[in-house]
Amino acid sequence: MPTPFRSGPLAAYSLYLTGSALLAANPVVGRAAASLVPPVGLAFWRWLIAFLIVLPFALPGLLAHRHRLRADWKRYLLLGVLGQGISGAVVYYGLQRTSATNASLIYATSPAMILALAAVWLGDAIRSRQVLGILLAMTGVLAILARGDLEALLRLSFNGGDLLVLAGAVSWSVYTILLRQSGAPLPVVTAFAANALAGVLVLAPFYAWETVAVRSVPFTTATVLSIVGVALFASVLALLAYQKTIEMMGAARASTALYVSPLWAALASWQLLSEPLQGFHLVGVLLVLPGVTLATLPARGPVAPAAAEAG
Repeated sequence: MPTPFRSGPLAAYSLYLTGSALLAANPVVGRAAASLVPPVGLAFWRWLIAFLIVLPFALPGLLAHRHRLRADWKRYLLLGVLGQGISGAVVYYGLQRTSATNASLIYATSPAMILALAAVWLGDAIRSRQVLGILLAMTGVLAILARGDLEALLRLSFNGGDLLVLAGAVSWSVYTILLRQSGAPLPVVTAFAANALAGVLVLAPFYAWETVAVRSVPFTTATVLSIVGVALFASVLALLAYQKTIEMMGAARASTALYVSPLWAALASWQLLSEPLQGFHLVGVLLVLPGVTLATLPARGPVAPAAAEAG
């Protein structure tokens, strides 16, 4: 890996902040477009446009690795179900019923979920500090789901949109674990294009059903800008910024961009969507973000495999 900060700390941290803001674009744009674009249509066109944007750069890798991609087609379709289906269209369904702030805070627990799944599924070692962090993050999610109402926990009465976003976060965690089991990794752009295309193929029949049985995507200026915005900013540019930040800062520091992203989302939602910031949001921030940080930042000395992956 190149020497960290080879372009200087200012450039590295500027890119870090930009990347975390780009990650926040997905729940904010998804919430803003909830009344304009049907959820499956938004997910379908998001990933189709993202695929077409990267295709000129990914085509040599797709051709070079075509035999491996063809042999693993079932696995890529499963990744499409998890990464673009449940973590995409289902989350957009959730954003019709909940706020972008809630969604971004719930999604911020994904690194802690990945760590817990890796410990159970792959047998990765886990430290007591990481267990504490996972418990804090999950407590924060419960506070958001209950909206600060303890009686809601006793009644198990939660907002349906929050639960759909939580399902998306769990699906993304499983998706990430499956990527870890893929053997020798493909080049970043090649893997992105293959996963995006798999997602488009998975979403296509559901998009056709939604168009016929529910409603079609109205291709107005507002909807086209929403779709292109989430494809370009939250998908392609977010990935490129994240990969470049890893190169400049190292994986451990770069991965904390996910913890900053909910703060950008909350600020943008407050300013652009007029979403009020409430007390349970503060409780969620004070539990989720420190919890995920505790769970995923590598400790000094030997690092457990799961921590190394997450951090």
